[in-house]
Amino acid sequence: MHLKDLTTDILIIGGGLGGVAAALSALRLGKRVILTEETDWIGGQLTAQAVPPDEGVWIEQVGCTATYRAFRENVRAYYRTYYPLRPESRAEKELNPGAGTVSRLCHEPRVALAVLEGMLAPWRASRQLELRLHERPVAVETDGDRVRSVTVENVLSGERTVLSAPYVLDATESGELLELGGIEHVLGAEGQGETGEPHALPEADPLNQQAISWCFAMDYLEGEDFTISKPAAYDFWREYQAPFWPGKHLSWTLCHPITHKAVFRDLFGNPDETPHGGDLWHFRRIFARRHYPDGAYPSDITLVNWPQIDYWLGPVLGVSEQERQKHLEGARDLSLSLLYWMQTEAPRHDGKGAGYPGLRLRGDVTGTDHGLAKSIYYREGRRIRAEFTVLEQHVGVDAREGLLGAEVFPDTVGIGQYRIDLHPSTGGRNYVDIASWPFQIPLGALIPVRSENLLPAAKNLGVTHITNGCYRLHPVEWNVGEAAGALAAYALDRGLTPRQVRNTPQHLEDFQRLLEGTLGFELRWPEEQRLTPSPGF
Repeated sequence: MHLKDLTTDILIIGGGLGGVAAALSALRLGKRVILTEETDWIGGQLTAQAVPPDEGVWIEQVGCTATYRAFRENVRAYYRTYYPLRPESRAEKELNPGAGTVSRLCHEPRVALAVLEGMLAPWRASRQLELRLHERPVAVETDGDRVRSVTVENVLSGERTVLSAPYVLDATESGELLELGGIEHVLGAEGQGETGEPHALPEADPLNQQAISWCFAMDYLEGEDFTISKPAAYDFWREYQAPFWPGKHLSWTLCHPITHKAVFRDLFGNPDETPHGGDLWHFRRIFARRHYPDGAYPSDITLVNWPQIDYWLGPVLGVSEQERQKHLEGARDLSLSLLYWMQTEAPRHDGKGAGYPGLRLRGDVTGTDHGLAKSIYYREGRRIRAEFTVLEQHVGVDAREGLLGAEVFPDTVGIGQYRIDLHPSTGGRNYVDIASWPFQIPLGALIPVRSENLLPAAKNLGVTHITNGCYRLHPVEWNVGEAAGALAAYALDRGLTPRQVRNTPQHLEDFQRLLEGTLGFELRWPEEQRLTPSPGF
């Protein structure tokens, strides 16, 4: 095992959406950056986890940073440039390549990867950015309140490298540096005694975490047979039903996230109903053949991130490595069991017996030999104990007891919009899906209570188990990462700590002016949107 040292201005561990966005802002502000990623795909949720964007209802007009908006438009431009679109599809200003109902921009993971790599390409060419793939953090060295270095290990070769920088950003999917570096953090669910949140658990439970999902892509060729081998755990999953769920896990009977009543959603029926009320095929469809000349493609491609693959039998964080691997394997088997059930036993929408053997696993779309996404989809991970923690009382409609709009944060560094949306948990709790106001991202939620040079740059900011439910979405993670990269660059240029930037009025004003003017952030909601609660299903 070879050990070597590298230094840079800003070190970003984790190449997901927050990590890429953090790199972009730091690079634009003139800083040298090392960005690491455990897989061979940057992009996190969008790529390695294969989840097309979950976004706010006004995303086409307002609700994200300028670079996230550029990313979205670059995705559309990619399809217009390289795909044989019908003229009418090519002319659609707000082209939705997958025409999925979950988002105004459903697309293939590889397209997101190409766009993100393109956005980083100029800085890689100048070597201002060093992108290191296949590397995971294994150790963090600290000196008092500062992180001195992060040791990463190449998952292919085993080679280790010690990376150091004045500022270190944790953009990992699960807040790994917080654990490795002994940075004060929270895992799982807080208790009401700590947060006072109406929907918090009575007692804290670190092992009560949202379900993970191992997503996959598939297409459908009627008359063909692509049935996979029967998964090892299929018989278990075929009979499994959680006490809080209205039907068996492998079925078309699902639980309504808000009312918890049974709802029926099959594979192909009711495609034209409103979002979350139609069939599953069109829900997260990422490639729509109707955009192309007849015969150009044999099938749509849909992305399976449905309730049937939510795995909640046990957590993968805060447990032994053996326990973690058991639940990762369980999530994998659950996803494959759903596919096998759909291929062999699922009631058909047309009444012609059972099973759709023409469903084909598309590992080529997700970049894997096993057919599933490269990584599991984490909805939550470790979160810093921050100077300021966003509570349900700051953003929840009911929790604000008649107040109009979310809390206004003087230290805002961005905005976001989504319902508080928690999936069933490893503690046996059903959905928590409640109305929230369009919100701001306070700078205080990016500043750890003690550490002076480590910043969260993903879903690991100062939110709770409850407010993670609206702060975890794609454009918000991007905004958090981009703000963290800019904060590190601003502090480095002026010889300040992030804490001083937030708590010195002139520096806070200057930093916010930099975000809005130079980087194109949106820091406040227009009044019409600010006072409109996020809609339900």
